[in-house]
Amino acid sequence: QVQLVESGGGLVQAGGSLRLSCAASGLTFSTLAIGWFRQAPGKEREFVAGISRNGDSTRIADSVKGRFTISRDNAKNTVYLQMNSLPPEDTAVYYCAARSGRLQTVGGLYDYWGQGTQVTVSS
Repeated sequence: QVQLVESGGGLVQAGGSLRLSCAASGLTFSTLAIGWFRQAPGKEREFVAGISRNGDSTRIADSVKGRFTISRDNAKNTVYLQMNSLPPEDTAVYYCAARSGRLQTVGGLYDYWGQGTQVTVSS
């Protein structure tokens, strides 16, 4: 059973930055593709970014492209989401998710989810 723990969320002013972390345990980390998703109040969950098992492939949603980057450190069993130039519209609960196999952008294809971390961007 994979356990995922997100951290790094919080309150930031518009234009600021945050780095989210997703720490995994329970399975060999290098066998897992990791995705970040977010859900704002009253909105559907959406894909934000994802990274392949060995980190050689990433996907970034158009809405955050150029501002967010994703990386992983397999030695630390951790994936990072660096978020820069944050506008209030990025306010949401951010979740990391894991799946064995290839990177996907559809949340329903992920097997394991963290509890989420709140990101609030004030104007």
